[in-house]
Amino acid sequence: MTSNLASTLITKLTVSNNLDSADIRAIHGLPIRERKLGASALIVADGARSTDCCLLAEGFAFRAKTTFEGQRQVLSLHIPGEIPDLQSLHLHVMDHELVALTPCKVGFIAHEAIRDANQQRPNLAAALWRETLIDSAIFREWIVNVGRRSAAARMAHLLVEMHQRLKAVGLTQDDGFAFPITQAELGDCLGLSTVHVNRTLQSLRKDGLISVERAEFRILDMQGLEFLAGFDPTYLHLNPSI
Repeated sequence: MTSNLASTLITKLTVSNNLDSADIRAIHGLPIRERKLGASALIVADGARSTDCCLLAEGFAFRAKTTFEGQRQVLSLHIPGEIPDLQSLHLHVMDHELVALTPCKVGFIAHEAIRDANQQRPNLAAALWRETLIDSAIFREWIVNVGRRSAAARMAHLLVEMHQRLKAVGLTQDDGFAFPITQAELGDCLGLSTVHVNRTLQSLRKDGLISVERAEFRILDMQGLEFLAGFDPTYLHLNPSI
C-alpha cells in the first residue's frame, strides 16, 4: 500500500524533475501512513504544529484562509501526487488550513524521514524544493487571476490550469476531466458569489467553450478558452529542462 502512495509522488515529481533510480528507491523507502478522509475533512488546521507532511494520493484538496467575518478564500487547489504542506518542514506553525475538497486518500510522512531522504539524496531534495517554487508560481498566478481578470477569464483560467495539471499526471481523458467541485467552492477560489459563478459557467457553455455534467468538465474549444483566459502555461513549469 505504501508503494502505491509513493508511486503517486513519483508520477508528480517526474513531470517537472529528473529523478534517477536511486531517487525513486528513496521515495519508495519512505514510511508513509495511509489515511482515508471524507469531503470537507480538515487535514491540517490553521495554527497547527505539524510533525508530518501530507501526500495527497487520491482526490482533491485545497488550502484556505478564513476571515474573522467567516469569509473563506481558497488559496490553491491540489491534485494527486502533491504535498501541499511541504513548507511545514521549515515553517513550524501552519498559517492556513488544508482541507479535503473531495473524499481523499492521503499519506502522512514524518518530517524526519523526509529530512533523512533529502540528506541522502540531494537530487531528491532539489526536486522537492523545485515543487515548492512551482507552488509559489501558481500562487502568483492565482493572485493575478482573482485581482485583475474578469469573471469569465478567471473561470476559464482555472479550468485550463486544472486540465493542464491533471493531464500531466495522466488524469484526463481527451479534453475531459473529473473535477467534483461545487459552485460555492468555485466562488471561494475565484472571489465570486455563487450566483456569479453560475452565470459565468452558463456563459462559457453558451459560447461553446465548455460542457459540464455533474462532476465532469469537458473543454470543447481549448484555443478559445485559453484566449479568453490569456493563458500562458509557463508558470506551471511542466518541463524539467526549462
